[in-house]
Amino acid sequence: MSINALILAAALLLLLGIASSKFAARLGMPVLVLFLGVGMLAGSEGLARIPFENYALANSLGSVALALILFDGGLRTPLDALALAWRPALALSTVGVLLTSALTGLAASWVLGLPLPQGLLLGSIVGSTDAAAVFSVLRTSGLKLPDRLTATLEVESGSNDPMAIFLTLALVGMIVGDTGSLTDLALLFLVQFGVGGLVGVGVGRLAARAINRINLNYPGLYPLLALSFALLAFGLAAVLQGSGFLAVYLAGIVLGNSTIVFRAGIFLFHDAVAWLSQIALFVMLGLLSFPSRLLAVAGEGLLIALVLTVLGRPLAVAVSLLPFRFRPRELTLLSWVGLKGAVPITLATFPLMAGVPQSQIIFNAVFFVVLISAITQGWSLPVVARWLRLGRPADPTPALSVEINALRQVDGDIVDYTVQPQARVAGQQLCDLPLPNGVLVSLILRGRSLIMPRGSTALLPGDHVFMALRSRLQPLIDRLFEQQDSTPPSLPAGVAMVFRGASTVGELERFFAITLPAAPEDRLSTLLRDGSQRQHGDFRVERAQEPDGVRLTCP
Repeated sequence: MSINALILAAALLLLLGIASSKFAARLGMPVLVLFLGVGMLAGSEGLARIPFENYALANSLGSVALALILFDGGLRTPLDALALAWRPALALSTVGVLLTSALTGLAASWVLGLPLPQGLLLGSIVGSTDAAAVFSVLRTSGLKLPDRLTATLEVESGSNDPMAIFLTLALVGMIVGDTGSLTDLALLFLVQFGVGGLVGVGVGRLAARAINRINLNYPGLYPLLALSFALLAFGLAAVLQGSGFLAVYLAGIVLGNSTIVFRAGIFLFHDAVAWLSQIALFVMLGLLSFPSRLLAVAGEGLLIALVLTVLGRPLAVAVSLLPFRFRPRELTLLSWVGLKGAVPITLATFPLMAGVPQSQIIFNAVFFVVLISAITQGWSLPVVARWLRLGRPADPTPALSVEINALRQVDGDIVDYTVQPQARVAGQQLCDLPLPNGVLVSLILRGRSLIMPRGSTALLPGDHVFMALRSRLQPLIDRLFEQQDSTPPSLPAGVAMVFRGASTVGELERFFAITLPAAPEDRLSTLLRDGSQRQHGDFRVERAQEPDGVRLTCP
C-alpha cells in the first residue's frame, strides 16, 4: 500500500471513529467497543480488507498511545482524589491483580486445555483493570459516582500496569526458559515500581518548573512542551527497566496538580491527544483481530470471561479491600467495573513475539474476553450503579466555555459550577450570599440564555454559574454548591478568607458549613468588639485591611 493510500485509510478510519463516538453516546455503548468494531470491519476479514498482522508494530504503537492516555488521566487526577484512594487503589493494583490473575489463569488452563504456565499467563494478561477503558467509560457514562469510588477506580487503573507487566514478563520468561532465580524476579518487581515511581515524580516536577520558567514566545508550544515531558517520563523509565506506564501517569499527576502557565491550553490539547490515541489504539487493535479466529474460541472465551467477572475480580476486590471498610454496595460496583481494554490486548502480543507455544490461542482468547468485558461491563455501568443506588446523573456540559490561558502565573481561576436541586445556593439571590473578597459571580448560563448577574438574580437548579475567584478560595466556594446534607470538602490549612463584617455567623454556617461559637444572628464585626484578634473555635478572627472586613484564618 502506498503512502498516499495509507494517509487516506488513516483519515477514513479516524473519521469513522469520531462518528462512531456520537453513535455510541446515543446507544449508551462504550466508545471503545465502537472503535474496536470499526477496526474489525476494516481488517483482513472485514469490509475494507486492510491486511494488518504486525504484532511488534502494534505493541510499540499501542504502548505510546497508552502512555498518552495515562498522562492525560494523570493531569486530571487531583491530589485530593489520590489522598482519598491511594491505599485501596494500591491494594487492588497489587494483591487484587495477583489474585485475579491466579484464579482466571487456573480457569483458562482447564477451559482451553493449556499447560498451567500458559493458563496463568493468560490470567496475568487479563488480570489488570485497563486505564483507557476506565477513563473512557467513566467520562462518557453520564453518571457521577461517589468521589471515593471514582478515585479508587481511576488510580487503580492507572497504577496496576506494572504488576500485570511483571507477571506477564515473568511467565513468558519461565515458559521460554529465560527466567532467572526468585531473586531476579523480586528485583524485576521492585525495579518496575521503584524506578517508574521515581522517574514519574522527578520528571513531573521538572516539567512544572520548565513550563513556568522557559517563557516561550509562542503559546502553542506549551502543550508540546508538556507532551515532550510525558514521552520523556515514559521513555526514561522504560530504558532504566522501570514501568513507563506508571512513570507517565505519576508525571501527569504531579504536573496537573502544579501551578503552571497556559494551564487550560495544555489540558485542552492533551484531552484531544488522549482521544486521538484512544481512537487510533482501538481501531488498530481491531485491525489486528480475525473474527473467524475469535469465533473459534467463543465458547471457551465466554467461560473465561464468566470466571473473571463473577469469581476472579469480586474475590480479589473483597480480599484486597477488606481493611478499608467499603460498603457491600461499593464493593459490588468495584467488582463489576474491572474493565478490560487495550492493555490486555497489547500484553497479549508479548507471547506472540517471544514464540510462546499456544500464543495465538492466548491472543484470540484475550481479545474475546476484552470484547465481552467492554460490552457487558462498560455498557451496563449506569444500570448497575443506579440499581445499587450509587452516584447521580453527571452535571450537564455547559454550552459556553470560559478559560484563562495565562502566559504568566496568575492567582485566579474562572470556575464553572452547576447548581443542583439540593445545593446550598439553590433558589438563593446573589445579594443574600456572603461571598468573601476575591470572589465574583461573573456570568450565569441558563439553558441557552446568558444572564448578567445582579444582586436580585436567583440561582436556579441547572444553572451554570461562572465564578471568578482567587485560587486558594476554591475549596471554600465548592462548599456553596455541595448538597446541604453532604460532608463539605476540607479547607486548606492557613487559608485566609475576608468576609463583610455585616455577614452573620448563621450565614457562614448555612452556606459554607463554617461553625463559630456564637449566636447565629451575631454579625462577624461584633466578634471583635473586645480586640482586633480573637480565636473563635477552630478559626482565628481578626480585622482586615479592607473597610468593614473581617478575616477568618483556618488552623
